Amino acid sequence: MIELPIVTQPSEATTYAAEPQGEETATQERRLYIETYGCQMNVNDSEIVKGILRRYGFRPTDKIDQADVIFLNTCSVRENAERKIFERLRHLRHFKRKKEDLVIGILGCMAERLRKDLVQKEPIVDLVVGPDEYRKLPTLVQAAQQGEKGIAVKLSRVETYDDIEPLRTEGISAWISIMRGCDKFCTFCVVPFTRGRERSRPLRSIVAEVQRLWDQGFKEVTLLGQNVNSYRCPDTQQDFADLLAAVARAVPAMRIRYTTSHPKDMSDKLIETMAAYDNICKYIHLPVQSGSDRILALMNRTYTAEQYLERIEKIRSIIPHCTLSTDIIAGFPTETEEDHQATLELMKQVRYDGAYMFKYSPRERTKAWKMGDDVPEEVKLRRLQEIIELQNAISYEKNQELIGSVEEILVEGPSKRNPEEWQGRTDGNKVTIFPYDQNLQPGDRIYVRIVRATSATLFGERVDQPH
Repeated sequence: MIELPIVTQPSEATTYAAEPQGEETATQERRLYIETYGCQMNVNDSEIVKGILRRYGFRPTDKIDQADVIFLNTCSVRENAERKIFERLRHLRHFKRKKEDLVIGILGCMAERLRKDLVQKEPIVDLVVGPDEYRKLPTLVQAAQQGEKGIAVKLSRVETYDDIEPLRTEGISAWISIMRGCDKFCTFCVVPFTRGRERSRPLRSIVAEVQRLWDQGFKEVTLLGQNVNSYRCPDTQQDFADLLAAVARAVPAMRIRYTTSHPKDMSDKLIETMAAYDNICKYIHLPVQSGSDRILALMNRTYTAEQYLERIEKIRSIIPHCTLSTDIIAGFPTETEEDHQATLELMKQVRYDGAYMFKYSPRERTKAWKMGDDVPEEVKLRRLQEIIELQNAISYEKNQELIGSVEEILVEGPSKRNPEEWQGRTDGNKVTIFPYDQNLQPGDRIYVRIVRATSATLFGERVDQPH
């Protein structure tokens, strides 16, 4: 039996167990600054934190020097993500010296995993709060302003923040967390230890939130979970395909996306549901991690390469033009050159449109940690580079095939690189650049004919008709 983390003891820091009762009337406006690291779940969590603290007089600011509270919402999936946070804390000492009552807190997965180090070794850190304890933030912030350090990292089997309205500031695309935690226990992953076990929100509340977002002017929503396709409504036992269909029917003019899926739970019913609704985007992120059955077994991924490829074949038979992306890890413990070549061969068979590719990073408390990190760093880096080069070549070829096609684009706004151009995304989640048009505004749906492409981006010109 795997033991999940428990709350730290009062001897380490002050621990608060009670949520503040009622609404607090703020005597003056206080400003909250949040930096978010890691996955989309963290983006949504930051919006939940803003929603909770808004009721206590806190207003978000994007100017760190004006903040009364600074939170770093962290990720522990890879070592480099944690290293960035420690570096960022060194930079924040300047603000702490200038403003004595400034509260600095670490939120999220890293907070749970490294709570002792963060409080004992980083004196500027006042709060360490895990993903299931955000309701306690108003009390913890108040205590921190009086000089008390606080830790709250207990994991929950029931917390979904279902009653909290996230404070969103971007009016085109929104993230909705439909479930929290993970029960898969892949041997390389800390998520079950930092985010707890799976628990899902009621289907009706998710549909209601999507409808509110549409009424507020949002044009696209992404349903989030560590493994969304293991969703199960706690009230009705409806599955993720049922939820996806209900959302698609509720807002037929809104684009619906989701991430991330587990191959084991990618059912025929889910694929058929995606095909049945035009507003469900034909894009699936389906992490494979490795093409070697031996490595997949060591990772506890619960499928073989053959079973994974069968799911890909089923997707393409039902949704022929579905865009596919994946996650791949290079250099997992004991990975041989033969295992690595199996991954490259699988990539050639599937021909993903895109991929998130990483070298293995050992994480404490995972089973893979005990296996030892025995693949030399230079070998990991070489294998990762080969994976990246292969994927870039495939992505380029796939995008070249789209030249001459007309794609429906959801306009996002000016291009980040050139304000004289605009950008948007295809149904398949591909960034598309097109000439600036003063008659357009973010949220519009237009047609663009693709005229050229790189491995990462499509370029086109606006047309009036899809054909």
